[in-house]
Amino acid sequence: MKAMMLRVGIDKGSDGLLAPLFNDGTFEYIPLSEKDPESGEKRTFHDLQGRRGQKLSAYLPPKILNRKIHHDPEFETFTYADEGRKAQFLNKLEKGDYLVFYAGLSPREVEGKDGLYIIGYLVVEQIIELEKRGETEQYLIRGKYPTNSHLKRPTKGGVVLVVGDRKKSKLLHKALPLSSPRLDKRGRPYHAVSPAMEDLLGIKGSIQRSIPPRFIKGRRYLKNLLNILEIPDTS
Repeated sequence: MKAMMLRVGIDKGSDGLLAPLFNDGTFEYIPLSEKDPESGEKRTFHDLQGRRGQKLSAYLPPKILNRKIHHDPEFETFTYADEGRKAQFLNKLEKGDYLVFYAGLSPREVEGKDGLYIIGYLVVEQIIELEKRGETEQYLIRGKYPTNSHLKRPTKGGVVLVVGDRKKSKLLHKALPLSSPRLDKRGRPYHAVSPAMEDLLGIKGSIQRSIPPRFIKGRRYLKNLLNILEIPDTS
């Protein structure tokens, strides 16, 4: 068993802000906006319900409210998809592995510093390379997982779909702090793995971007990850 960590969700580079983090540790998962003009996605931020009873648009500035969403990962049918270089990393996953997601969050109710937080995970059930499936099977796959925005883009080669075990995968109730702020050689701030998480997970350095993803391996580190996520270790 191994785990791979990827950054997901709305961020300052894509839409100019981070999703909200509340005083009690809860948060809203807000996806990126869709950048592919050929996507068949119809939903906007007005169409997604947040976990606090408001539409996700309630947390966003007017200039992006009507943008289409890129809902990936999605936690209704528990999938994540990508293509290109990131898809090559997804292909390294196997059934029973963990795909762990972290996102940038910003304190909403009081002043505080932005940070990166673990927000959820998929327990891999299946890895599907779409280009290796026939047209009919691709159509059926898109119908089976209708809430993943990546599958609503025009058919392109190299798309890899990670299907999570619906009984074991989860969007967390409370965000788990992953980063601590640091300064680069030019004095510019960036997010790096916090010292505590370095020790627990065996990863370090900048985690601002998803590429390259971080792999967690080794019995000690994987056991710590399961403990952090409150997953019983049955091995």
